[in-house]
Amino acid sequence: MFCSVFTFGNRKQRVAAELRDKPIYKSEPWVGAVLDALGDLMIEADPEVRIELRNFGVFEVKKTKAKPKARNPKTNETVFIPSRRKTHFKPGKRIKEKLQVPLRELDYAIPDGSADKHLSKNELAENGAD
Repeated sequence: MFCSVFTFGNRKQRVAAELRDKPIYKSEPWVGAVLDALGDLMIEADPEVRIELRNFGVFEVKKTKAKPKARNPKTNETVFIPSRRKTHFKPGKRIKEKLQVPLRELDYAIPDGSADKHLSKNELAENGAD
């Protein structure tokens, strides 16, 4: 199975070419060009691709297997689902670490019905929760 691997460095020439006639101080064209390039790479994947943005994360297009005996839960009918492609994003180390910080420490509102809502910070620490 062949899987192309692209890094952001591979695409900077294309982005620079698209932005050549536009002022650098405007961020919108830069962001748009980068997102367009990412989208184009994912759409053009044949059939799989891995796009790695250092210190940010990895975007992947992966193939799924065909499902010859899938079931429609509404009608209980057996249906065939052909193989297709799906997208996946794996965040980088820094993003993963930041997402692991408990909401309480970030002073976010704790949703109603959450187990955290009824416990104080001391009780959470005693129970081994973050």
